[in-house]
Amino acid sequence: MIDEVDKLIKILEDISLGDYSNDIMTFTTGGHSKRIQRIAEAVGMMMVKVETREFALKLMVEQLQKLNETIKENTLQTVGSIAKALGARDKYTEGHAERVAAYSKRLALRLNLSTKETHDIQVSGVLHDIGKIGFSDQVFENSDTKVSHEIFAEIRQHPIRTRQILQGLEFLGPAIDYAAAHHEKIDGTGYPDGLAGDQIPLGAKILAVADCFDAITTTRSYQAARSTEKALELLKEISGNHLDPFLVKTFSEEIRENGMETKT
Repeated sequence: MIDEVDKLIKILEDISLGDYSNDIMTFTTGGHSKRIQRIAEAVGMMMVKVETREFALKLMVEQLQKLNETIKENTLQTVGSIAKALGARDKYTEGHAERVAAYSKRLALRLNLSTKETHDIQVSGVLHDIGKIGFSDQVFENSDTKVSHEIFAEIRQHPIRTRQILQGLEFLGPAIDYAAAHHEKIDGTGYPDGLAGDQIPLGAKILAVADCFDAITTTRSYQAARSTEKALELLKEISGNHLDPFLVKTFSEEIRENGMETKT
């Protein structure tokens, strides 16, 4: 009787730890006392119910995860559409966000960054200027070669607005910080936070290189589009104080080997 009880207790202890083996069922057959059989049968039924509930919960979790991914995807598409529509307000920068995202992805891949990091950087490229959604029409309609103090002050606010717009979308993760810091400079003279050197996230540094290159190679109200080589020369000139020198070098190699993104 003592051995029988000890064995049963050991099986019950294993069950309590999540080991739902069928060993308990050996106590439901003849050769064991009625009390032991009743206990084993009751525990067996309890195991069935627990396993059924655990399986149901697992299915629910999987369904919720799929739903969560769908919500994330739909939200990102909506925000991306807003960013694209924003670009259409300015004839000089239409398609800019898509090209910056593409250049940023290419640089991230060339640096052998992880799939997750590369995705975050690409997403930040799509959304990096979404803070301009609050800009006045005079910013988009400005055609002067010189930007007024008032307009420039408004332009400098867009990384802050970008962070404010995106901060509730927690699933974007570091992409929010990359987008908010893409105007920071290596020497600390950038904006909005005056970050310098290693204080600037790598994703933001990558974004800055891509953003500058596309701006230089696109016709703007204040400048004509520069050639590929001239643009890469200008990037090199501002590396070290504005842009990360290693990233500029790596980006230049990528562009010379695989060319520019097509303007649409």
